[in-house]
Amino acid sequence: MSLLSLTSRVIRLRTNLISLRCLSEQKLPKPNLRFKKAHPKSKLFDSQAEVAEYEKQQKNETGPIKWILLGVPIVTFILGTWQVERRKWKLNLLEDLHRRTHSEPKPLPEDLSELLEMEYCPIKVKGKFLYEKEFTVGPKSLIVDGAGTSEKGGGGGIIGSGGRTGFWVITPFKLEDRDLTILINRGWIPTRIEKYPVEKLAHIPGTFEITGLLRLHEERPPFMPKNKPESNLWFHRDLRVMAEVTGADPIYLDLVARDGAPGGPIAGQTRVFLRNEHFSYIVTWYLLSMITSWFWFRLYIQKLPLL
Repeated sequence: MSLLSLTSRVIRLRTNLISLRCLSEQKLPKPNLRFKKAHPKSKLFDSQAEVAEYEKQQKNETGPIKWILLGVPIVTFILGTWQVERRKWKLNLLEDLHRRTHSEPKPLPEDLSELLEMEYCPIKVKGKFLYEKEFTVGPKSLIVDGAGTSEKGGGGGIIGSGGRTGFWVITPFKLEDRDLTILINRGWIPTRIEKYPVEKLAHIPGTFEITGLLRLHEERPPFMPKNKPESNLWFHRDLRVMAEVTGADPIYLDLVARDGAPGGPIAGQTRVFLRNEHFSYIVTWYLLSMITSWFWFRLYIQKLPLL
């Protein structure tokens, strides 16, 4: 390439650079732009009036339901608190029952009206059984160690706890030192030997000193058949009628287990075990109260879906 051609190109490039510089130094008019502060619009409402109308509608629709549903955690909380008090009552009752059944045996008081305050207390008496006036009450489940039928215990001999539905053997007992005849629950026998000969029920003659837990009159439970004294059918402990039929006084003792006759009825048929499931009820009611309270707060206070 010749020197002349190179010089010509350099001059043209310089001229173009000067032109671009002049254009950049020229003052161009600025656009007259005005920006307004944007206010985001609600996705649901176009005006405050619509918002107010929606809130009013929501208030009218959820008002009664809202307060009715609030009653659920309140009521369940009250029920839980009630079960707390019931548990205290049951524990006191169990403690009193244990204290009574484990107290020292006492003789029959001179004033028999005192017996009304002595249920489950051990009473010591001496006399003889009147087997000829004996009868049975049942059907009854076998009671072992103060609770319902279990696989434990059993009197031995021909009587065992294998068939755990049977009858109580009630025998009048003539006191030796007082002109009184009381009723003694000698124990439980299985159904299969209820009609066995007399000697199979441990009818031992003579005078005995025995201890029994005092029991009072029992009202007929719901759905239980009525006693039929004329047919010698007894289903529950009706002391007044039992005493009238046998010529005894309306005093009734459950013979303690240690005084039962070997091979005879299984003594110790006093239920001293009471169900105490109040703690599980307490947990259930309080847990329901807590859960429903959280649901209500989330739904009506936080305005959020439950899930």
